[in-house]
Parts: sequence; C-alpha cells; structure tokens
Amino acid sequence: MVFSESEEEHVTHVSTVLSRLRANNVLSKASKCLFHVSSVEYLGYVVSSEGLKMDQAKVHQILNWPPPRNLKALQSFLGFTNFYRCFIKNYSKKISSLTSFLKKDSCFPLNEAALSQFHQLKEAFTTALILSHSNPSLPIILKSDSSNYALGAVLSQVSDSGKHPIAFDSCKLIAAELIYEIHEKELLGIVWALKHFLTCRQARWAEFHFSITYCPDCLATLPDGLSCRDNIYPERGEDFISKNPISSQQLIKKDGVQP
Repeated sequence: MVFSESEEEHVTHVSTVLSRLRANNVLSKASKCLFHVSSVEYLGYVVSSEGLKMDQAKVHQILNWPPPRNLKALQSFLGFTNFYRCFIKNYSKKISSLTSFLKKDSCFPLNEAALSQFHQLKEAFTTALILSHSNPSLPIILKSDSSNYALGAVLSQVSDSGKHPIAFDSCKLIAAELIYEIHEKELLGIVWALKHFLTCRQARWAEFHFSITYCPDCLATLPDGLSCRDNIYPERGEDFISKNPISSQQLIKKDGVQP
C-alpha cells in the first residue's frame, strides 16, 4: 500500500516501488492492483485520507445476523464483531449479557437482557465513527472510564477540525476486580488503559532502527540450520525453550561478527 500527500508525490512513490519490484524480479498482477484511488479495502478495513473505517460488506453481514440460537452461533457472532471492537466504544460493556451465555451450561434461547444487547450492538455498528490516522506531531488524549463490570478507553487527538478518535478498547473485569471499590476501579481503568496502549508489541519493536534485506535460503544456511534443529522441536506439554537454552555466545563467534 502506497500513500502520498499529493498526486505528484504519489507518481514518484509508485514509480519507485515498481522499480524496486522489477529490480528484485517481483511481478505484480495488474488485475489485482489499484492505482490513484482515494480509498482502498485492505484486510477487512477501508483506508482513506480520512482514516480507517469498517468494510461495509462486513457491517451488512452483522446487521443481517439472526439472534444466536446456540453456543456455536453466539461464538461465531461475537468472534465476527470482536474483529471491529476498536471502532465500538465500550464494546465489552455492550456484550456483558451476551458473554454470560458463553458459559458451559448456559441455556438458550437468549434472555431479554442478552437479546436487547444483541440488537443494541448491531445498532452500534451503524453509527461507528471513522478512526483517524495518528499524527505524531499532535498531543494524544487518553480517556478512561470504569463501570461495575468493565473498563473502557478512548485514544484521540485534537486538530484544527476538532477532536477525532484514534482507537477504542475495553475489557471485562475479572472476578477479583469486581469486588474493588469504585475509586479502585477508576484507578484500575487508568492503569489498564495506559498499559494497553503503551505496550503494544509492534510499537516496542519499532524502537529498533534496522533495514530488512531478503536473503535466499541457500545464502542463509547458518541461521536456517539453527532454527530447524531436530533436538529443539517442541514436544507436547514441554517448554522446549527452557529445556534447550541457546546463548548468544554459542551462536556468534568473535571472528564471525561483521562491523
């Protein structure tokens, strides 16, 4: 996916990408490519200059979803809607009655409270906001809230056109947290929100500055051999990493390190 600030810049960027592909003998099928478009569907989302929004075809499926009649149907519905939870404010709170039917001995059909949440959740998908692209040059606002049984958080930024949400998220309180006093739940909501948005795995990886170069297997025999050793193949119920510790001293010889 190639994004540019202007049409002239975009022509340059696309030409550069195609040149790199050609130089590395990588082909692109024209029928599967889109050029000079203002938005594109990508992995279930629609990406545009405005931000990120849900694929309307997927939303249409949710709106036409019949009330779940058994556990498997409920799991399918919640699994589908969970994919778009970042667009739905207080998602965990909105499904609290539905998740109670995920327990082993739950009896269907859904009761009145769960059925009401089912329809309210579908309605929430029709009014979901577009998530703006994060701008590193602007301050980030994190708001959290706590109820008796769930935590919620909104990440947003303020620009010249107003305040725009970047992400929503929420989680259900565990049994031990349900007995917290309300002030403890509010503090828990703040701590959870900070940890959730500050410890994303890919964000941590982004702290490292590196470039990636493709290397054919025939030229990467040393790391390939180490990663495919038979004696460290995971066995059922065993922690193969703790059983087979490999230190950097074992892998890297002094004369094998390039400056």
